[in-house]
Amino acid sequence: MTRFGATILDAEGLRLTREEAALFRDTDPFGFILFARNIADADQVRALCDDFRQAVGRDAPITVDQEGGRVQRLRAPLGRVWQAPLAHVGRAGAHAARAMYLRYRLIANELRALGIDSNCAPMVDLVHTDTHEFLRNRCYGDDPARVGELGRAAADAMLAGGVLPVLKHLPGHGRATLDSHHDLPHVATPVQVLRDTDFAPFRALNDLPMGMTAHIVLDALDDRPATLSPVVMQTIRDDIGFDGLIMTDDIAMRALSGAPAQIARDALVAGCDVVLLCNADFAVRRAVAEAAGEMSDAAQARAEAALAARRSPDDIDIPDLEAQLSALMGGQVYG
Repeated sequence: MTRFGATILDAEGLRLTREEAALFRDTDPFGFILFARNIADADQVRALCDDFRQAVGRDAPITVDQEGGRVQRLRAPLGRVWQAPLAHVGRAGAHAARAMYLRYRLIANELRALGIDSNCAPMVDLVHTDTHEFLRNRCYGDDPARVGELGRAAADAMLAGGVLPVLKHLPGHGRATLDSHHDLPHVATPVQVLRDTDFAPFRALNDLPMGMTAHIVLDALDDRPATLSPVVMQTIRDDIGFDGLIMTDDIAMRALSGAPAQIARDALVAGCDVVLLCNADFAVRRAVAEAAGEMSDAAQARAEAALAARRSPDDIDIPDLEAQLSALMGGQVYG
């Protein structure tokens, strides 16, 4: 089997340019990601997904950020406009796990209809008193066991709908008091406290096929961001026990400093399997794809295992699921 390129890349617009198609053909990224700028209507999204897959000559995974709430790339009429996860969980109360399953099963149905077969969720970062606003209402709660249960419900729903979940942000981003899109958060919490709290939901979901790193420094473990830290990556593998494919969060985020190509190399050396690059110009995408090269043997094996977890969606009755969810939520389902 051809070795995948160790990248997940995006496109500039609504269809691939000739230059993008050639880059993807030559470097064979493992997969692709969509943003709002790539989404106009259903036929266009399906055609762009076809473009991606034709460029690499295989059924490459295509992912998106469709958490619901502030972070949802599909909007009406292509996707339901959801409440933020924290509000959704609070409104559902004792029925939150079932409501979370129904929410993400409906999301999976929307994604698959457009040719998208992965979603960057569940996000099981714990909410804390000082969690930055960029993350706060995207969380599911503050109790590790409960958050793990809700994350499992979301992941099971997506898998049942033929969509690969991406667990994030390993090993835990909830203590960030800065927005990693702009700054690098530091956390001074002792390791044992992290093990008992922030790491716990990820440990409960360590069998999921794919995960995403956090751009955050855990001072008790290393002075480097988790994405670039061999120490933190080994903690994810050994302490949390996650053996799925690990992608970086977007290496173009300002939490990481330096040339993107060097960041890509450093992330792979640290132990990440694949580098996610978003919102960069064509020259940077080329430089990162070339710097990342092909997957390692271990990364390739994890990538193949992740792809093997894809399955055909189960049969569902959409109006029935919507009615169930509305009943659990007292009619207050959407944003």
